Amino acid sequence: MKLGIWTPLPHTVRVDPLMAQAIGNLRTVGSGGPTDKSFRIAIDVVKRAEELGFVSTLIAERHLGPDLEAWILASAMIAETRNIELLVAVHPGIFSPQVTAKMGATLDRISGGRFAVNVVNGWFQKEFDVFGNNSWLDQSEERYLRMGEFMAIVNGLWTQDNYTLDGQFYKCVDGTLPIRPLQTPSPPIYAASRAASGKEAIARFCDYWFVAYEGGFKEAEENSIRIKDGIKDMNERSAEYGRTMSYGMSAHVICADTYSEAEERANALEEYGKTDPIAAVAAKALGVGLVGTPTQIVERMNYYSDIGVDMPMIHFYPMMSELEKFAAKILPKLNLE
Repeated sequence: MKLGIWTPLPHTVRVDPLMAQAIGNLRTVGSGGPTDKSFRIAIDVVKRAEELGFVSTLIAERHLGPDLEAWILASAMIAETRNIELLVAVHPGIFSPQVTAKMGATLDRISGGRFAVNVVNGWFQKEFDVFGNNSWLDQSEERYLRMGEFMAIVNGLWTQDNYTLDGQFYKCVDGTLPIRPLQTPSPPIYAASRAASGKEAIARFCDYWFVAYEGGFKEAEENSIRIKDGIKDMNERSAEYGRTMSYGMSAHVICADTYSEAEERANALEEYGKTDPIAAVAAKALGVGLVGTPTQIVERMNYYSDIGVDMPMIHFYPMMSELEKFAAKILPKLNLE
């Protein structure tokens, strides 16, 4: 097992007082100093995680949130980090696959081969209406088809001299990419989907599937079974294409001296998650059940490793102090690659 960490951004983590100040600056013209506070929070956490041996960081994209733009943020993070993979989110329908392929190859080159892309189908209609020129698709099957065509073109341009796809949503005729990525055969592609058509596209083109589960930390036992079954299904799907999948898992860790204390904090986060759909993003990650004492968390993480989860992508609340607790009480007990 390897470890990843979410880059702390306003919409990806529960907002603490420091992040609240950063959001205030981001929303106000002329507010803040020469270094953006939200950028500093992100860099400090990711650099510390890198020092601790985390190998990847997910830089999520929320176009309508008070978040720095993910691809530009990733570019700035290259100079501040040395080894950690920069996993940048992109929404088909807002970015074109051809532009994404060239931007990705660029980031891969200037980062020394540390770029990866997270293809996100999206659920927030207004983002597609505003930033995608009314590109929202009401039918989920159409969104999954668009995602598959998107990944096909990105992968094709990265790996082939000439690539053509005459799709329903994207056209790429005799496409060539004037620069190629540093990584061979190409940078990793991550994605998540619960739908059969989405899983099929991921099995064909992706390197990592983010496992699916239900929200609620009290659903952990049922979710552990869902995750095991999901990995088995995706192994079978990818094998049909002669491919081998790896598996990521979005996870929120709450570590305490007693389970009752951890449970109380988990209940508070779930209540926070009910305030709006953005807050629900952080709260849902409790569903994998990394809530409890260090011993309980280590046991469950080892279980996930045993069933095939390659990389939990973790966030905490508050991010830095709980990262340090994780490093002191849990990290030394894990069997990491």
